[in-house]
Amino acid sequence: MSVIYILLTISIIVAIGFFIAFILAVKSGQFDDSYTPSVRMLFEDELVKEKPKSTNKTTKTN
Repeated sequence: MSVIYILLTISIIVAIGFFIAFILAVKSGQFDDSYTPSVRMLFEDELVKEKPKSTNKTTKTN
């Protein structure tokens, strides 16, 4: 039973560590994207090129 308490404590400490690292990364601007919003309007309505239909003319030989 004591192993469960140890594992719970360690997992909570690791989770808090990851949460603090995430908060610091957000505050430092690591997840800010300043390029994509400025060009999003240029590529939003991009035309999709259709593949040309191939005509397979196979002749049957008897």
